[in-house]
This record gives sequence, structure tokens and C-alpha cells, in this order.
Amino acid sequence: MREQQILVTRTSMPAMEEYMKEIAPLWDSHWLTNMGVKHGEFKSMLAEYLKLSSPENLDLLVNGHMSLELTLQAMDLQGEVITTPFTFASTTHAIVRNGLEPVFCDIDPVTFTMDCSRLEGLITDRTCAILPVHVFGNICNISEIGRIARKYELKVVYDAAHAFGEEANGTGVGNFGDASIFSFHATKVFNTIEGGASCFQDPEMGARLYDLKNFGIHGPDEVSAVGANAKMNEFCAAMGICNLRHIDEEIEKRKAVDERYRLRLEGINGLQLKCIQAEVKQNYAYFPVLFDEGEFGASRAEVFAALERRHVFARKYFHPLTNRFSAFHGKYKDDETPVARHVSQRILCLPIYADLDLETVDEICDVVVNLSA
Repeated sequence: MREQQILVTRTSMPAMEEYMKEIAPLWDSHWLTNMGVKHGEFKSMLAEYLKLSSPENLDLLVNGHMSLELTLQAMDLQGEVITTPFTFASTTHAIVRNGLEPVFCDIDPVTFTMDCSRLEGLITDRTCAILPVHVFGNICNISEIGRIARKYELKVVYDAAHAFGEEANGTGVGNFGDASIFSFHATKVFNTIEGGASCFQDPEMGARLYDLKNFGIHGPDEVSAVGANAKMNEFCAAMGICNLRHIDEEIEKRKAVDERYRLRLEGINGLQLKCIQAEVKQNYAYFPVLFDEGEFGASRAEVFAALERRHVFARKYFHPLTNRFSAFHGKYKDDETPVARHVSQRILCLPIYADLDLETVDEICDVVVNLSA
């Protein structure tokens, strides 16, 4: 029995010496936050990597959730926001914490992203925005969402927390919609320890977002708006600078893990692996598997328990659906999103990270294969 735990992900970090060299100037400047030198350097590097037209189309924030919550607030929205329940808590909570009403659209059974065929039927005279989620690196149907949004004059904010560094037909994913939100949490493909970013098209919205993240302060004697404190500090920005140097190498290592899983698990009855979108440059953020107990021969719970006995900890992403949270008890119905409910009850994300060796991947696959009918 292995002693080391294998978690669903593991944080990528630069060499200690590289990070120490990056943060050493902070001991000279004593400028640790409030948009210092590292913040500016990272912002420029990140905008270039994401293929944005300018660093002015990007702002850095303390985490991905506040990036989303404050971006919605900066848009001054009222009414209903159409989203999906197959996502992390942050997506729905950001809507609710802005005094907006989430309206849940079901998901596509292949990509697990918003089912655009159901989208127009959910639009009412109270709808103000659409908040689709790129899931496990699968990109939403951007063209159809854009068409519908233009038709009904709705804002579009993409939750792109799973899609860092991805491109659709050569366009960086941060360029879509009115805004796209990234999370740089330690568990993500790319991290700044904690952190996030909002990419946006309208410079005026960027100015409002800046006010919201920095108390509306515009100088020692000028506070022109009411805001909060959601700035990224210099240590997180420095980690971002270091990790950005190595991100392509990290993604290539993840690709090797993904390919090994596919080599071992593709074609097994009752298993649905993450789809591959031909037009998308992948980041290999997650490796989700859908278990059909009737065909596979074992339930998700049985697979989860068998892996846990080997100290391998997969995750039931996303379960429960956000419209099933006890925080919203009795308010929403998951029978209105039956595909999302079906997927949520059967999905399991297997471990994937850059340093996961292929021998361990084989051990994980052996456990899964041995449970098949």
C-alpha cells in the first residue's frame, strides 16, 4: 500500500531559488501591495500570454471569485442572469451576492458546457446577462452565445477558471464576451498562490472594476467611488511571473498524463471521457470520467472508494449541482436541468498534474479497469 496520498491535483511551483530571486527586490522597496512593480510586470506578461490586445484590457485581483463578483458589479446589472448549475460554488454565489437572480440552463451532455439550444427559452424581460462556464477546459459555444446575446442585447461574462491559456481557433479565450474571468488558485493549471483576473472589452468597465477593487481611491486626497479591497499583492504577482515562464512546459507534462489515461481507458464500456474539441488549444486542466454503472459494472461511489483505499483521492466535480446547495434549499429545482443532474451523479475527476508520473497513472487505471464488467 502506497504511503503518499495522490490528490486530484498538485500545485505547480517554480524552483525556490527562482522565486526568491523574484521577490528579493521587495526587501529593498518594502512595497508589498498596492499595484507595485511586480504587479505591473505580471499584468503585462499575462496580457501578452493571453493574446489580449493590451494590458489595459486586463486587471489583476485577489482571487478568481472576487474577479467575477466585482466584474458583475461593475456592469451595474439588475434582474436575472442565465448560467448553469454544473460549476463551482463561486459562479452562482457571485450572481446572488450581487442581488441578481440565477436562472439555470441545462448543459450539453458531451462538453458539459451550457446547452445553447435551451438558452433562448429561458430569456425573459428581466434577463440582463448570460454567464456561461468553460468546463474542464471545454470551451462554450461562443458563436451561438454571442448571437443570442446580440439579439436580446444581453451582457456575456464567461467563467473561464478552467480555461487558462486556451485558444479557440487561434483566439485567446480571454477575448470572448464582454468579460472573461480567470482563477489563479493554487489548484489551477496556472497559479499565483491565490489570485484572479478579469479580461474585458470596455475600458470604462475596467475603470469601474479598478474602483471596486481599490476603494475608489485615485490619489492621496481623492476617493471618487465606493469600493472594496481586492488587489493582488506583490508576492502573488511574483509567483505569477515565475509560473508563467514555465506554463507551456507544465501543460505539456499534463498532456502526457492525459494521453496515458486515454490509452488505458478509451473504449471501455460505460466510460465517457472528456471530449476533445478540435478547434481548441487544450490546457489539460482536468481528467473527468463519467461512469455508467449499468454498462461499466461499478458505480462512481465504488470507483471512488476503491481508489481511496489506494490513497488516491479523486473528486466528484461537480457534485452537488449549485441549484442543489443547502444554502438555496427549496428555491431551485434540479429537475429543470436533468442532463446536469445526470452528469453530476456519475462524474469523477481523476488525478492530473504536471508531476504525476505515468506509473501512478497506470496504477489508477488498473483500479478502474479491474472494476469494469
